[in-house]
Amino acid sequence: MVNIKEKSNKNQRMLTMILFGIYLVVLIWIILFKMEFSFTYLYSTREINLIPFGDSVIINNRVYLSEIYMNIIAFIPFGVYIAMLKPNWNFIKKVAPIALTSLLIEILQFTFAIGAADITDFIGNTLGGVIGLVIYLIVYKLFKANIKVNKVFNIIALIGTIAFMVFVGLIFLANI
Repeated sequence: MVNIKEKSNKNQRMLTMILFGIYLVVLIWIILFKMEFSFTYLYSTREINLIPFGDSVIINNRVYLSEIYMNIIAFIPFGVYIAMLKPNWNFIKKVAPIALTSLLIEILQFTFAIGAADITDFIGNTLGGVIGLVIYLIVYKLFKANIKVNKVFNIIALIGTIAFMVFVGLIFLANI
């Protein structure tokens, strides 16, 4: 007979994997396809910037922090999901898929000429994932004895996913 706690943990893990999959699809759509529903509207460029915080973030002689912040924020959930799905991995092993995914996205942008490959984006994305790992670790250590941390994060992620899907639906309807 299957233990109820084991079944609940298995269901939570499955929900986490599904939400992570949805998150990855949305992340790719946002970063690679710039939230467009048609390939004809994609900005076609093949550029590469290997100078951190260089020309790519300087507009009118000022550093444009908004894009850096957006990259960081976009990858925070990635870190949380990795922490939830791979609790036994050490910190460096958890950072690796975050950095590799960010690198892959930059390579794809350059390869398919759908954006500029930028070291600043790579740094921001990886930093965002690390922040997500740290947020999870802090919450886990603070509330370990009181609540089921993964369940709470799954509920938050589910609400966020539903809200985002409604937002995407509204954008889609506005473009019809």
